[in-house]
Amino acid sequence: MKIKRVARGVAQYAIDLLYPRRCMVCHQPAPVGEYICPECEKRLPIIESARCRKCGKPVEAYEAVCRDCAGTRHLYDRGIGIYRYESVMREAVSFLKYKGRREYGEAMGVYAARAARSELATWRPEVIVPIPIHQDRLRERGYNQAEVIARAVSKESGIRLAAGGLVRKGSTSALKALSSRERYESLARVFAVGSGLMGVKSALIVDDIYTTGATVDAGAKILRSAGVGRIYFLSVCIGGGFMVSY
Repeated sequence: MKIKRVARGVAQYAIDLLYPRRCMVCHQPAPVGEYICPECEKRLPIIESARCRKCGKPVEAYEAVCRDCAGTRHLYDRGIGIYRYESVMREAVSFLKYKGRREYGEAMGVYAARAARSELATWRPEVIVPIPIHQDRLRERGYNQAEVIARAVSKESGIRLAAGGLVRKGSTSALKALSSRERYESLARVFAVGSGLMGVKSALIVDDIYTTGATVDAGAKILRSAGVGRIYFLSVCIGGGFMVSY
């Protein structure tokens, strides 16, 4: 086993020499074996303030939960996002989703898993389930960015990936144009149970951005219907939106 790990490491080093990853911050080739330039890593807007105990959004030191979680019945147990959805992370996510920078998703997954190491150890999810995208978008993009991130989280954490745990059975209007309530109602109709969840009692939903929680709630609702009792989420970024109570 050790020999195999060494061999894989040597092979990856050779690949990095020939085809270096690009840093998701400066978009230049990253140092061999690295995902991000050391100097660029300092520019990542990691959340260091107090956090909501439910969704992980930044809150004031005196607040236990954000105003959203205080007035909304979210369907997951707990979750965390690592970076603020601003500056370099907003641009990196855009490059991942719209400019074919798949390796940025790998970097995001690795860094998110490292930053959430203590939460993952506490929650102990049995599987990782990425939020699915519609088949038309998958054909257009060539990959599901949430699955790329989730696969990297799985590799870094050792938690099994259930890539098809959730499936998307329909399309939605552009979510950015919808209100929080409309977004939730739209998403609630398009997710369905997929594969890889037999006997699973706890799961970690992975996505690129958590804003109102509508997407994670919709996925959590379906997972609970499949018998998953404990549901958590890990997102790369946390946005500033809030859900209207429903």
